[in-house]
Amino acid sequence: MFDNLSNRIDRAIKNLKGEGSISEINVASTVKEIRRALLEADVNFKVAKEITNEIREQALGENILIDVKPGQLFTKIVSDKLTELMGGEMTPFSPQGSPATVLISGLQGSGKTTFTGKLGARLKKQGQQVLLVAADVYRPAAIDQLETLGEQIGVEVYTERENKNPVSIAENAVKHAKTNGKSIVVVDTAGRLAVDEQMMNEIEAVKKAINPSETLFVVDSMTGQDAVNTAKAFNDRLDFDGVVLTKLDGDTRGGAALSIRRVVEKPIKFISTGEKLDNTLDEFHPDRMAQRILGMGDVISLVERAQQAFDEEEAKRLNKKLRKNQFDFNDLLSQIQHIKKMGDLKDLIGMVPGLNKMVKDQEIDSNAFKPVEAIINSMTPHERLNPDVLDQSRKKRLANGSGTSVQQVNNLIKQFEEMRKMMKKVNKMSGMPGMGKKGKGQKKGSMRSRLGGGKRRK
Repeated sequence: MFDNLSNRIDRAIKNLKGEGSISEINVASTVKEIRRALLEADVNFKVAKEITNEIREQALGENILIDVKPGQLFTKIVSDKLTELMGGEMTPFSPQGSPATVLISGLQGSGKTTFTGKLGARLKKQGQQVLLVAADVYRPAAIDQLETLGEQIGVEVYTERENKNPVSIAENAVKHAKTNGKSIVVVDTAGRLAVDEQMMNEIEAVKKAINPSETLFVVDSMTGQDAVNTAKAFNDRLDFDGVVLTKLDGDTRGGAALSIRRVVEKPIKFISTGEKLDNTLDEFHPDRMAQRILGMGDVISLVERAQQAFDEEEAKRLNKKLRKNQFDFNDLLSQIQHIKKMGDLKDLIGMVPGLNKMVKDQEIDSNAFKPVEAIINSMTPHERLNPDVLDQSRKKRLANGSGTSVQQVNNLIKQFEEMRKMMKKVNKMSGMPGMGKKGKGQKKGSMRSRLGGGKRRK
């Protein structure tokens, strides 16, 4: 989302990298470029002007240390100001009550129902007994969509298809949750194509009836500055607790993420990417987002996603197989599926410091794993466990079955064999004397026996 903004700010700061000091002239030109970049990213004009004036004043007021270059100092200032602009610190999502209630609001098409499903999946992973409520009585497919999502994540969805009153549906759902031991209720409400009086009155009535501990406003990031204006209109009536930015993986300029906190004065609590329910919903950390905008990556979020995607028992099982040099195509397929759970490939690359700049001019195919999965899925169980049996006729069958070419099959097998060789080398290294766990505990005389000494005579 922030690619263009990142590139523009990076170019602006480069103007200072060759300078020996920060001066009124070189700061003015750099700040001017950053302001243009922010405006092109659809950041509110007033916000862009305020933030760049603050950057300018702070830069000119800083004393340059001998070991710190002007470009480095300016990057730090911009990072701090972007972090401050987006809220400074992460605001936790912590609904209270028995059961706790969460009200989801927003315009139609903003991604409310999908977010409701993602939030349900997240809360379930945290050990909560979740009830999702279909209170959108206007969009015909809304109830069906939420029921499908609930089935996918194993969470109950409360519906009243004949009831067209969202207030009574929400009230009845909370009663149902209390009776059935649910710890948290998430209510998905109706959206409209635009803000209107009927919509506002209705959602105000729902909020008054269930008194939610958290009211979230879902914003489509792709609508840019309009999203900020809509959020302000909703907040004036609802006084919501936080914002959710959806579709951050879309082709958008990112102005909503940068403007919304200062204009609406409510924190961004979640950011959402893609349609998948696993690992595509993250808590919003202003400092991490600022670092990503400046091309510094976001290693902490990457590690957190990996921890969610990879099962500890599965890791132990795989480690055991690697020790015995038994890594097969089943294991490769399993690892690919775990990586895909971590989210969109482009998004993951953006989290690795420096890597996003290295590949910024290249097309990153989010479906890069599909041919590999198709080839492995075309293999018999015996072939997956015993890759050495894959002769030419089997390769042709795999190519036909997966919709790929024999060359692609050969490339996959070659890469797989190189992986196995590398793993075998690592295992040999870890088993050498003095290395790994076995190195220290070897029996006396083991070296002598290897040299042909045998037992010592009496």
